[in-house]
Amino acid sequence: MSKYFTIAKYRLTLKAGEKGLLLPPYKGSTLRGGFGNAFRRISCSLREAKCHNCLLRTSCPYAYIFETAPPPGSEALRNYESIPRPFILEPPLETKTEYRPGEKLAFDLILIGRAINYLPYFIVAFRELGELGIGKMRRKYRLAEIRAIGLNNGESQLVYQAEDQLVRNTNLAIQFDTADLLRQKDKDIVLTRLGLDFLTITRIKFEENFVHHIEFHMLIRSLLRRLSSLAYFHHGWELELDFTGLIERAAEVRLVRDGTRWVNWERYSSRQDNKVNMGGLVGRVEYEGNLDEFLPLLRLGELVHVGKGAVFGMGKYGIMKI
Repeated sequence: MSKYFTIAKYRLTLKAGEKGLLLPPYKGSTLRGGFGNAFRRISCSLREAKCHNCLLRTSCPYAYIFETAPPPGSEALRNYESIPRPFILEPPLETKTEYRPGEKLAFDLILIGRAINYLPYFIVAFRELGELGIGKMRRKYRLAEIRAIGLNNGESQLVYQAEDQLVRNTNLAIQFDTADLLRQKDKDIVLTRLGLDFLTITRIKFEENFVHHIEFHMLIRSLLRRLSSLAYFHHGWELELDFTGLIERAAEVRLVRDGTRWVNWERYSSRQDNKVNMGGLVGRVEYEGNLDEFLPLLRLGELVHVGKGAVFGMGKYGIMKI
């Protein structure tokens, strides 16, 4: 029986209020921080309680989306902080910081697995956030429109518009058959060289340290960890792959060109009440070796990102033709 990764991508368009918007060059943290607070305001019944002690946590949308806990009796990832959240905010890559009154700002929201069922909560939360304000001086915006985006980014369907505030059903969710991850390579296609473009800051850990050069096996290790956790916690099944064999074969692939650079970035964490260093790598790399069997993994990774901080839009990459 086939198992599917189910992913839905939405494009949200905000319209700056009468005072405009003042935002940082990288907007992922600003969107995530304000949105999390708004989501809790609209969905949490016992706001004074901590999620892990709350009697309602198993049925609470906020607890599932932001404080995902292992299923009862599970030994997998007992550390809640290590469980990937089932959503990604992809801010615009432009570094523009000032938006005039009425000017539009668009960004993408990716929901994974069961989180797709919570789309109405995301819509209401972003609408609420517009009333609370974001960025410098907490300026307001209006949630003008949401469209579902197809896999090829060309097809789209209207989900929500401010004029009628109705949520429409769509059929553009992306289903990725995990059998594709297990299939033998196509004998007619030999892929020996591959390029990746890390479009946003990418933070990959290997042996407890964030790496400054992304060797291929490090990338595959990180990707396998993320995909297996997304499958287990947000789809309800285990990803059955030859992890050891894949990593061993990935180690034989060479990093032949490294055009990445380290970018320092700090964000304020309300949980830690402190600034947190979130620096990482951006830029292009090229790998050489037997790459055929890794292509489905990499294509899925294009959708769900790789490494730490994916909820902020970090770890976004694109596969390049060489």
